[in-house]
Amino acid sequence: MDLVPSRCKIHITWIVTTMMMMMMMMQRGESMRLDMESGINKCISDDIKSNYMTVGTYSIVNPNEGHQLPPSHKLFVTVTSPKGKSHHHAENVVSGKFVFTADETGDYMTCFVAPGYRPTAKFAVDFEWKSGVEAKDWTTIAKRGQINMLEVEVRKLLDVTETIHEEMFQLREREREMQELNRSTNSRMAVMSVLSLAVTMSVAGLQLWHLKSFLERKKLL
Repeated sequence: MDLVPSRCKIHITWIVTTMMMMMMMMQRGESMRLDMESGINKCISDDIKSNYMTVGTYSIVNPNEGHQLPPSHKLFVTVTSPKGKSHHHAENVVSGKFVFTADETGDYMTCFVAPGYRPTAKFAVDFEWKSGVEAKDWTTIAKRGQINMLEVEVRKLLDVTETIHEEMFQLREREREMQELNRSTNSRMAVMSVLSLAVTMSVAGLQLWHLKSFLERKKLL
C-alpha cells in the first residue's frame, strides 16, 4: 500500500484548512445596523491593540431611495480612546468615515447621538468598524505596488500570521501576570490566616486570664 499520496493529501488538506481559517479571521469585522431615535444615543466599543490601524464608516439608511433624507435624520458622532482622547468628531452629518492608528491598547468607544426632534423620528444607521489586517485597503496597496491579487492574498496571510503571533505573546504575558497575581493573592491569604490565628489565640488567652482572675477574686480557686 502506498501511503505517500495519502500523506500528501492530508498535508494539502491541512494547508487549505489553515488558509481558510486565516481568511475567515481577515474578513472578521464589526458590521452592524443600529436603530436610532431622536434624542437617543448609542455607543459601541472595540478592543484595539496599540499601533493597529482602525477604519470606520457609517451612513444613515435612506428609507426612500432617490429622495433626500428628511431634516430629522442627522447624527453627532464621536470616537474616543480608553483615556478619553478624541479621534473623530462630527456634527449634523448623515454619513462619514474615520481612520486612525491606535496609540494605546484598550476599548475604543464610538458613540452615535440622534439630536432631539419633534415629532420623534426613527431611522437606521449602517456602521462598519474594522481594525488590524482587515482595515488595510488591499486594493490600493495592489495598485500602488503593481502586484497581482495572488501576491496580495499572500501578504494578507503573512499579516494575519504576524497578528496571531503577536496575540499569542500577549496572551502569554497576560497569563504570566495572572500567575503572579495568584501567587501574590495566595501569599497575602496565608499571612492573613496566620494573623487571624494569632489574634484568635490572643483573645482566647485573654479570656482565660480574665476568667481565672474573676474566679480568684471570688475565691473559687
